[in-house]
Amino acid sequence: MISGRKDGRILIYSHDTFGLGHLRRCRTIAHSLVDRFKHLSVLILSGSPIIGSFDFRSRVDFVRVPGVIKLRNGEYTALNLHIDVEQMLQMRASIIRHTAEIFDPDIFIVDKEPLGLRGEVLETLEMLKQRGTRLVLGLRDVMDEPKLLVPEWRRKNVLPALRDLYDEIWIYGLPQICDPLEGIALPTRVRQKITYTGYLPREVSTRGAPPRLPEITKRPYILVTTGGGGDGESLIDWVLRAYEHDPLLPYPALLVLGPFMQPERQAEFMDRASRLKRVDTITFHNHLETLVAGAAGVVAMGGYNTFCEVLSLDKRALIIPRTTPRLEQFIRASSAARLGLVSMLNDDGSYDPAVMATALRALTHQNKPSEVVVPGLLEGLTNVARRVAPWLEPAESEALPAVSRIG
Repeated sequence: MISGRKDGRILIYSHDTFGLGHLRRCRTIAHSLVDRFKHLSVLILSGSPIIGSFDFRSRVDFVRVPGVIKLRNGEYTALNLHIDVEQMLQMRASIIRHTAEIFDPDIFIVDKEPLGLRGEVLETLEMLKQRGTRLVLGLRDVMDEPKLLVPEWRRKNVLPALRDLYDEIWIYGLPQICDPLEGIALPTRVRQKITYTGYLPREVSTRGAPPRLPEITKRPYILVTTGGGGDGESLIDWVLRAYEHDPLLPYPALLVLGPFMQPERQAEFMDRASRLKRVDTITFHNHLETLVAGAAGVVAMGGYNTFCEVLSLDKRALIIPRTTPRLEQFIRASSAARLGLVSMLNDDGSYDPAVMATALRALTHQNKPSEVVVPGLLEGLTNVARRVAPWLEPAESEALPAVSRIG
């Protein structure tokens, strides 16, 4: 904790050009930390256009930087403002730096992108390094296949920041499931900074009024979720085909389309579902954990947060991972399926309704994740607390055992 100050402060950066994954992971960490450290405040920097739709606990807040979106050709453009993307990026970088200067965090956690979007946090990292702030890079369990990640990090000149700026690198997973930096030649000095925390457990919130739930959830149901939904159209279409083909599937289905799905596709899917007695649709729910907890089974694409929810809430899951533009979901799902934590169905592009119907029938008979013993699987939040404790509560941290590292 910074000398002379009685409160602890953590700043978390999440670039969030698209989807919900980064924001939901950062929010989970923030909520866990303020529960654990009673004099801590956490501020999240995010570009998510729907961050205001989420609930945040006391002592957690956010600063939303102007949004950008990645086009299919790999270039970025402003999400809402009609200004040049370079001006937008300069504006974002300025907001990030000035926020960090004034908030003056004890710890700065950067999610996934070591230098931020197009290098926008580099100056902030350098400034905070001079102030003595603890700098942490947080990585999900899978980044991408090595043949793509290696040239991407080389192009972005990531290694100097890992070597000279960051104090720690946390991987929110376990090496026996995935090594996100496999194939990257990292110096020993960088490797020694890596800690595998385990996955970040999720729970159903008991704070405030109970969330309103769709009528279909009053009886056993299958939850079909696409995360943000921007790339979930194929999954929704395939499940709808299965229910159109076989109206006697064991459970009704609740489809969560996702707020980033194209409106015309949302309308199409809602229309098809309205013709089926046992299928309902919603666009978004800010307490997805509650929907997962109540489900008899989960069908999903296998993003990091959904995977954590499936493990934490011990749900049978059928994962249909995307394979473009990244193999992240496929790598995670195939590793988990080998261990017996989930089942996986490959998207072969044919979307045969009988194939999906067969998989949905098998889902309710497969093992639950709890029937597979993986030591340390869901200890991520406990281990994150152990890593930050020395910088927030030095006296209290002496009682916490150390986290195993890799060298």
